[in-house]
Amino acid sequence: MTTMTLRINTEDSNLIKKFAETHDLSLSDFARQAMLEKIEDDYDLQALRKAMLEDDGTRYSLDDVKKELGL
Repeated sequence: MTTMTLRINTEDSNLIKKFAETHDLSLSDFARQAMLEKIEDDYDLQALRKAMLEDDGTRYSLDDVKKELGL
C-alpha cells in the first residue's frame, strides 16, 4: 500500500475532516473515494464528448423501439 501526503490550509483541513466524520468515513476512505470519483467523472465526460461527435442525429420514438423489440 502507498502513502500519499496532501498539503492544504487549516480551513480546508477542518472542512474535509468534518465532512468525512459526518459521513462516517476515515480520511483515507474519503480521499480515495473522492479521487476515484473525479477520475470516473473525467472518463464519463470524455465518453460523452466522443458520443456527441459521433452522433448522426438519428432518433427513435418509444413506439419504434417497442416494435423493434417485439414488445
